[in-house]
Amino acid sequence: MSAITYLVYWFDKRAARAQRRRTPEATLHILELLGGWPGALLAQSQLRHKTRKTRYRAVFWAMVALNLIALAVGLAIVVR
Repeated sequence: MSAITYLVYWFDKRAARAQRRRTPEATLHILELLGGWPGALLAQSQLRHKTRKTRYRAVFWAMVALNLIALAVGLAIVVR
């Protein structure tokens, strides 16, 4: 999922530079929530994409937190 998310960020960055149709932010956030947040974090760093938008970054970190909470709950259920 991280590789897919990284690629979507890459395509969105290219579209932004070429002034073409962009990937909706909601789509990026869904990919992050589904486990692609490490790839998104790497893309943000390497591509310098979506790093200045404070609101976007806040939602990104919320998606990371929700993903980690879901992982913890899932592990707690399995261990039980």
